[in-house]
Amino acid sequence: MDDDGDRSGPGEEHAPRRRLPILPGRSHDEGLAERLAQQWATARAERRPEPPPPIRSGPSNVARAQVPYGVDLAAAWAWRFLVIAAAGYLLFRVIGFFSVIALPIAISLLIAALVAPLVRLLDRALPHQLSSAIVVVGGLASVGLLLTFVGQQVATGATDLADSVVDGIGQIRAWLEDGPLKVSDSQLDGYLTDVQRAITETTREGGVLTQIGEVGTAVGHVVAGFFIVLFATFFFIADGERIWAWTVRLAPRAAREKVDSSGQVAWRSTTQFVRATVIVAAVDAIGVMIVAAVLGVPFVLAIGVLVFLGAFVPMVGATVAGTVAILVALVDQGPITALLMLAGVIAVQQIEGHVLQPFLMGRFVSVHPLGVIVAIGCGVLVAGIAGALVAVPLASAVNAVVQHLASQTDVGEDPQQALADEVEREPVEPVEEETPGD
Repeated sequence: MDDDGDRSGPGEEHAPRRRLPILPGRSHDEGLAERLAQQWATARAERRPEPPPPIRSGPSNVARAQVPYGVDLAAAWAWRFLVIAAAGYLLFRVIGFFSVIALPIAISLLIAALVAPLVRLLDRALPHQLSSAIVVVGGLASVGLLLTFVGQQVATGATDLADSVVDGIGQIRAWLEDGPLKVSDSQLDGYLTDVQRAITETTREGGVLTQIGEVGTAVGHVVAGFFIVLFATFFFIADGERIWAWTVRLAPRAAREKVDSSGQVAWRSTTQFVRATVIVAAVDAIGVMIVAAVLGVPFVLAIGVLVFLGAFVPMVGATVAGTVAILVALVDQGPITALLMLAGVIAVQQIEGHVLQPFLMGRFVSVHPLGVIVAIGCGVLVAGIAGALVAVPLASAVNAVVQHLASQTDVGEDPQQALADEVEREPVEPVEEETPGD
């Protein structure tokens, strides 16, 4: 051991030992702790994982190109169909709310379409307003005289018909007693008592007053509708062109030409439909009247008028009117005549359905019989008998307008671009500037 306290073996060189510098004011332990902390921080930094790479944005998953074409097309049709259905439902609800006015207006349009040729014929010799008034008043007087004559005929033969009804009821009772059913008098009396009891129960607790109130309301609606039909028909005939011109001006300027042409096509289709319906109704009435006259059934003219008016309700009106004729024949002359009357009504209906309807409707109105049946069914569901009356002319008008607009559009043509081209080709009228003195 030397003076410095170093020990070395034999043959070893004495290398100088390095000593850590001792900073003033710091101890040896503080330097060691600092070095350990630095080493620990370095090791922890080496063990820490690398940060993840940044996420790059890409195309959106809800972009139009990402949706399958079939789904996109189905969705487009679906929401448009929902909007159209909601608008149609709202329109029908509004029309139903104003049915007291809407139905007479529709009937007035049909009457105006019917008498329009007669008005044009009178316009050659008379002023338009005067010819319109003559047609309306003359038509009203003709209908009134016809109904009066029919009423007198029914009133004249009512007594004989009542006697026939009594005799018929007696024959039915005798058949029930002596026929295969062998119904006794006590059973018949019990059935009659049950019927009387049911009628009595329905009239209790203000039932009669309620029915009288409903009848009064219906009569009031009929009277109001009659006057609306009267005045609306006159103004449609006298000022129809001015009314239509005002309606066309409500449309956008670029679409007025097509709106006007579509309206003209719809009016021609309605006029042709009314003419075909009048011809069919007249043939039905004449045929049923001939059968009734040959069989000796009373109220021939009344039955003919009823069949004529009922034929304006397609598919069902003439059948119901023919049923009345069969019942009259049954009551007046018995079941054999009623069966012959039934055969005559069926023959007339077959001639109408297989000869007149295809010929006239195919010539005047391009509506398939299936379309007629569907239109009538929809009309009955929406507005009852009144809906059935208006449904077929409305369907024919819509069909004519659709075909008219389709004929003006080329295959693959963009309607918006076509409308823009028409607007560009339309000449712009110069606007005259007003002077302060004007």
